[in-house]
Amino acid sequence: MEVYEKKNQELILIPKYELYMEYMLEVILLKLPRTEKYSIGTEYKNIMYETFKDIMYIEKIMRKDRLYLLNRIDAGLNVQRALLRIMQKYKWIDNKKFDYVMNKLIREIGLILGGLIKHYAKNS
Repeated sequence: MEVYEKKNQELILIPKYELYMEYMLEVILLKLPRTEKYSIGTEYKNIMYETFKDIMYIEKIMRKDRLYLLNRIDAGLNVQRALLRIMQKYKWIDNKKFDYVMNKLIREIGLILGGLIKHYAKNS
């Protein structure tokens, strides 16, 4: 039962991250000031896409190597959090959008990711 549950968590991570990417692109990144859209916006998108590639790769690698990949995903998510805090600090995004992304979207992804990291750390 536990293996099925972890597999389900791995799979639920994909649509959660897709929803997050859509929101970030439509609501935040495309509405950044022009000068920032092509600097911090591009950097954010690159990290976001790289993290998504890693998420898609989880199921494709051997179980013993998944912990490394999950930690890479976690690091990518932490960079995205830091970039979001910079965007909020300089008022490129408003507090309501910042709170929604940090406390709803990224938090949910982080909780799933944390559970997977604990599972693979315990079983490796």
